[in-house]
Amino acid sequence: MPKLAAFPKAFMDELCLSGEMTLRQWIDLAATLDIDGLEFYAGFLEMKDKNFWPEAKKMATDQGLEIPMMCCSPDFTHPDESFRNEQIEHEKFWMEMTAALGGKYCRVLSGQRRPEVSREEGIQFAVSSIEACLPLAEKLGITLIIENHYKDNYWDYPEFAQMSDVFCDLVSRIDSPYFGVNYDPSNTILAGEDPLELLERIKHRVVTMHASDRYLTEGTIEDLRKEENSLGYASRLSHGVIGKGLNDYDTIFSQLKEVGFDSWISIEDGVNGMEELEESVAFLRGKMAQYWG
Repeated sequence: MPKLAAFPKAFMDELCLSGEMTLRQWIDLAATLDIDGLEFYAGFLEMKDKNFWPEAKKMATDQGLEIPMMCCSPDFTHPDESFRNEQIEHEKFWMEMTAALGGKYCRVLSGQRRPEVSREEGIQFAVSSIEACLPLAEKLGITLIIENHYKDNYWDYPEFAQMSDVFCDLVSRIDSPYFGVNYDPSNTILAGEDPLELLERIKHRVVTMHASDRYLTEGTIEDLRKEENSLGYASRLSHGVIGKGLNDYDTIFSQLKEVGFDSWISIEDGVNGMEELEESVAFLRGKMAQYWG
């Protein structure tokens, strides 16, 4: 049976920029949900201090929650090698953070889709950077998970490997037991592609999953394309209650079950309030029981 985690999608600015919410407040709030753990984000303000890491773990443990996953956004596709090396060091710091919290999965990304970087250059930059992190992953017993991502909250450009052909090409070039895929079906929809087709191609590499349901508040995917090259998410893009959007969770879960998936599913929802997050938890618990018993 997979385990269920929650990610504080609704409180990112409060936890990462303004400090209006503390990690203790988020953990206590999340503990009211029927979940098994929490996915942390590397940019939480309080986590910059290594001395705080044991306290953060204890706060979660005291609520009966694990911290299995760390959501990080390294930017490995910058044309400047010194910039990429800095990003590698950032990722290694986040991997150490993950291990200190008792986590086993630390996210990597390709980087931003800068117009001056070609497809082959970007893939090579990302692959070499991820491979530079693998020895530490092995030492710490952590799996680096690359997500078929859309865009980090605080990036200017969308994900370099947003489109499935680029993503699959990148994944195919890294062969390590300490590297796998964090599958997010909603991000495939934002790429104008079929999440089930992507899953069919990479399901044997999936080690964790983001559960979400995205929708556009207005306009089309084509309209979204025109607004992507600016800081943050476009205003027309929104998360919704899982099970009420465009994703076919019956097919997704049946395919994952077939390949023996039994890892962590992390919920990205709640931007419209805890009530919706509770709905998403209930939906996923029901589906997990249906497909994993």
